[in-house]
Amino acid sequence: MADKTSFLQQWLEKIWYENGSGRFLLLPLTALYCVVNNYQRNKLSKQQPHIECPIIVVGNITVGGTGKTPLTIYITQLLQKSGFKPAIITRGYGGKSEHWPQYVKPNTDPNLVGDEAVLMATRTNVPIYAGANRLESILKLLAQHDVDVIISDDGLQHYKMPRDIQIAVIDATRLLGNGLCLPAGPLRERKERLDSCDFVVLNGGKPSDEFSHNMQLTGDVLINLSTAEEMPVEGFKEKRVNAVTGIGNPQRFYTSLKEFGLVLETVSFPDHHDFQKEDIDFKNESPIIMTEKDAVKCKTFAKENMWYLPISASLDNNFNQDLLQLLKEKD
Repeated sequence: MADKTSFLQQWLEKIWYENGSGRFLLLPLTALYCVVNNYQRNKLSKQQPHIECPIIVVGNITVGGTGKTPLTIYITQLLQKSGFKPAIITRGYGGKSEHWPQYVKPNTDPNLVGDEAVLMATRTNVPIYAGANRLESILKLLAQHDVDVIISDDGLQHYKMPRDIQIAVIDATRLLGNGLCLPAGPLRERKERLDSCDFVVLNGGKPSDEFSHNMQLTGDVLINLSTAEEMPVEGFKEKRVNAVTGIGNPQRFYTSLKEFGLVLETVSFPDHHDFQKEDIDFKNESPIIMTEKDAVKCKTFAKENMWYLPISASLDNNFNQDLLQLLKEKD
């Protein structure tokens, strides 16, 4: 396995999730972080303007990927089926545009607006704006499009942004790590923050009374990045493949491939990595398999041995009913 993530990131993750050494050295910084974070939250929350359109925030309280984007897509599609006219705002993390917010379409360059924004535009076909200033995105969205509900992909800690419904996603494998805030732990906010969320969704694992709902991410068909050919993942069973990622929690992706019987050579880049042709220039001719989020950045140099695995979220019917009922109450 080749891990291209920084030494600092690897060291921190060992502390956060494996009880590695060095935690006590970071505790003074964690105390300072908590004080500043609480001050910012209290101050900025009071500055939230009133927006007529209901806003749903899908976020997390930990660093790294937990499944926010698949859940955002799921909620958007649920609202579409229920007769709503939803739209999405997102940070556009990794985007290099000089002007924000950016209107995102399926053919927008991911280098400008980030990989997740393009992925959501491809999957949902709803108005999407990307930009660090969520309020600007909301106002521009409402001024230029006919929408009746906005979903914010991430933004739980964007305290100045108004919100009507808050949804936190927790990864079942990592949970809350050692339970400490940054930098001694992976938490962006203290775990008590979950008490103020309307839904706490566990991504993976078994349903638990500790969490209001359970989400599963599923995908069993690979799509060729060059030819758009589709093939069941099982078609690669017992074959050696190059699994390449630039996501927050690569182990979840690798585990899903191993469950289909694939033999992996893995290469992990940092989350939102800006893929270049040389990053996937392997000496062997084995198939290259990546996530859909990473694939959107590799289309311009796609080869016939490159495949990606689209995944979709599934939740229990109670989640659908509870969300739609709460949205009706907030309207």
